[in-house]
Amino acid sequence: MKKAFQKSRIPEHNAYIIKELVAPNFDKNWHFHPEYQLFLVLEGHGTRFVGDDMRPFQANDLVLTGPNLPHLWRNDQVYFEKDSDLMTRGIVVYFPEDFLGEKMMEKEEFDEFKALMKRASLGLQIIGKTNQKIKDKLIRLVHKKGMDRIIGLLEILLIIAKSKEVKTIVQAGYFNANKESEKDRMSKVHEFVMDHFQQDIKQEELAALINMTSSSFSRYFKSRMNKSFSDFLSEVRISHACKLLHTENLNISEISYESGFNTLSNFNRQFKEKMGVTPKIYKRDFQPRFE
Repeated sequence: MKKAFQKSRIPEHNAYIIKELVAPNFDKNWHFHPEYQLFLVLEGHGTRFVGDDMRPFQANDLVLTGPNLPHLWRNDQVYFEKDSDLMTRGIVVYFPEDFLGEKMMEKEEFDEFKALMKRASLGLQIIGKTNQKIKDKLIRLVHKKGMDRIIGLLEILLIIAKSKEVKTIVQAGYFNANKESEKDRMSKVHEFVMDHFQQDIKQEELAALINMTSSSFSRYFKSRMNKSFSDFLSEVRISHACKLLHTENLNISEISYESGFNTLSNFNRQFKEKMGVTPKIYKRDFQPRFE
């Protein structure tokens, strides 16, 4: 029996909800929903997908996403191994734009709030000192009740609205062309790629996985992700290579192989096209830091 479609994850008797997440891995399903979401990673690392943007994430990643903006915090494969004892922790807030009521949102005093909500439609990453300030407040907010919870969230959103340490994630003009009924389809594509990107993946495999012809899948994927499947796969592999260049004592040839590239020359070419420098220079110049 199919689960009934849930219109909102926020109970009718709550203005919004906040949860502390503790699990072996974050939700690995690519998805979107009608609520705004503020998500803080306290522990865990992997690849973050928001709209058509993809990049590594680690502890302290803090992102505000608007309604129906697709997203996924996919942990690295090591989190899914049978003998893994790794854990993830995070704090997530879901709230509607009118969580104080439609009449209140029409008031002049909420202009900054409405401007922030509009910007969130493209996803916002909060960095720097603002990130640390919001992190501390979110940790305390989990335990607040009643009006203190409402005031606490408003304080957080006001800090974000006024901060210059906020980066837009998705390029202007991005539009989520995915339908509610297609969530499972795209989630299967993301999961398959993240599980098999180190191997030789054929577009035909993905097309068959979601019951499409190769040509139909090609058009479908590009219309939903604003990039071709081959470009998407290349980005996943290069993102993994960047992590290895940061953390592992491997030579460039080994990193190329571990990232799914069939030749070193192809790896060097695609890496430079994407990152602007060669893997060797990237590894030499990389300085660990949180932005």
